Amino acid sequence: MTQIQDKTGNGRVIQILPEELEEFENEVKRFQAGEWNTEHEFMAFRLRQGVYGQRQSDVQMVRVKAPFGGLTADQLEALSIFAEKYTPLRKGHITTRENIQFHHVKLEDAAAGLHILAEAGLSTREACGNTVRNVTGCPMAGVCGDEPFDVTPYAAAYARYFVRHPFSQSMPRKIKSAFSGCKSDCAITPIHDVGFIPKIKDGVKGFEMFMGGGTSIMPRMAPTLYDFVSENEYLKVTEAAIRVFHKSNELRRNRMKARVKFLIDRIGIDEFRSLVEKEMEGDWAKKSFDPKNLLFIEDELIDAPNLDANFKQPNSPEPRFEQWRESNVELQKQAGYQAVGVKVKLGDLSVNQFQSLATLSRKFAGGRCRITHQQNLTFRWVPQNALYELWTELEKIGLGDSGVHQISDVVSCPGTDSCKLGITSSMGLARALESVIEELNIDDPLVKKMHVKMSGCPNGCGQHHIADIGFHGAAAKAPGGQVPAYELFLGGSYAAKDPRFGIRVKSKIPAKNAPDALKTIIHMYVSERNENEEFKDFAVRVGSEKFEEALEMYKDVGELNRDTLPKYMDWDKTIKYVLERGEGECMV
Repeated sequence: MTQIQDKTGNGRVIQILPEELEEFENEVKRFQAGEWNTEHEFMAFRLRQGVYGQRQSDVQMVRVKAPFGGLTADQLEALSIFAEKYTPLRKGHITTRENIQFHHVKLEDAAAGLHILAEAGLSTREACGNTVRNVTGCPMAGVCGDEPFDVTPYAAAYARYFVRHPFSQSMPRKIKSAFSGCKSDCAITPIHDVGFIPKIKDGVKGFEMFMGGGTSIMPRMAPTLYDFVSENEYLKVTEAAIRVFHKSNELRRNRMKARVKFLIDRIGIDEFRSLVEKEMEGDWAKKSFDPKNLLFIEDELIDAPNLDANFKQPNSPEPRFEQWRESNVELQKQAGYQAVGVKVKLGDLSVNQFQSLATLSRKFAGGRCRITHQQNLTFRWVPQNALYELWTELEKIGLGDSGVHQISDVVSCPGTDSCKLGITSSMGLARALESVIEELNIDDPLVKKMHVKMSGCPNGCGQHHIADIGFHGAAAKAPGGQVPAYELFLGGSYAAKDPRFGIRVKSKIPAKNAPDALKTIIHMYVSERNENEEFKDFAVRVGSEKFEEALEMYKDVGELNRDTLPKYMDWDKTIKYVLERGEGECMV
């Protein structure tokens, strides 16, 4: 089949089929002309092209996949063009699953815009629906000093193998996959349906393979399916597992419990492994699964900036730059080069920022970058002597803040800004919490290393379950009616050797009181912790009841009157809160 070639020849992971784009454009016209039998049938078709309905009528969310989080400069420019032409807010949003989402896009514009993305080698194919979704990866893969080998080619091969795969079109529910680069597990494999951590056994490359993780209403850490699966077998074993999942028709009877974690929770990992091994006895498994022809191989060093190039240096010490360098810069295993974390507030990038990042990536990072699950970007291949000039350029576009992966690096899903399932304005709360954290001027190293995450509903797109302090949206009863509120999860962690879900605090905190609740939790920790005790351990030792007692004062908003009306409004809203929740499309 013919492929559209991107301008650079780099960055293409998922095959682009022009006829597929033309079909989508034609079917959109047919749907708008009333020629489809049902809207539900068209919805399933639309979702496979990564176009998802919003809570606002007649507009869509377009989700762009970035396998292993990789983007090129040309792709950043294409994202800028899409945002400028088709989004009224002129911005895109980085997700915790290393996608880029565009909101409030007209259906006909989504169809036209896919061509712009395709020309740069970007695909939305199977970014939504009951498919194998975007494959996430570690932003340091290929440059990490602790990695056994670079997982990037294998993550890309996985994406290539399962896109348009027959079993990826009608599964009981979606499959989320992650490849970490080393034992530090920066891709958080335990919370995914399928996860891989590289290892070498007897000179053979392979992976420890995990299966059955997830968050949402029944959070589970994925158990180990196999301690070692070789590079020539990992695709076969994954397909066998997906075939077992695909055959689980009882899961289809209750889509709320149709994720693979429910199956493994019910039958156990040992029985699931037995089913996988039995599946691999089939004729389909007798072919070669050597990924060689699917591997995505790039020598990024060829395009890296010259270490001897001249870059601007500071005339005098600049504390803000030094703070940024301390928190946002990490050594690569390649001598002389650094990986730089670009802190993107709440994952939102404007048209100008996309374009400027493309320019900066060409000058400082070999024309590439990686998305992270923290909704940030990572520039790799930055020469040591280029750090100051890069920082000054990032400052000009509002992306020069320090604190990557620290408490000020707040994570949030879009919430009621666009999502049908949203209960609260998680983005509004996130902005409020960012302001509070900035006002606190935190210099305590144990507090600085904490993570704050929030989701607008229990489903966990903001990964609130694994935050030190996590919030998920809820509605609470008050004397004057409903108020937007949050349930809290405390002491979560995604540390490689100790991943855990936070302890649920049973109190619902009204949204407008959440910033004060955050301050109270931090104060409790600072004043009552043991020496060198991290927050996750403090939360377990103290227990949920003590937190509930401390937060009791924030549960009441009073009778509804002119003075208390703001408490009955959500963040960034100007009307009294009413719970409005539509039917999501995740299970279509």
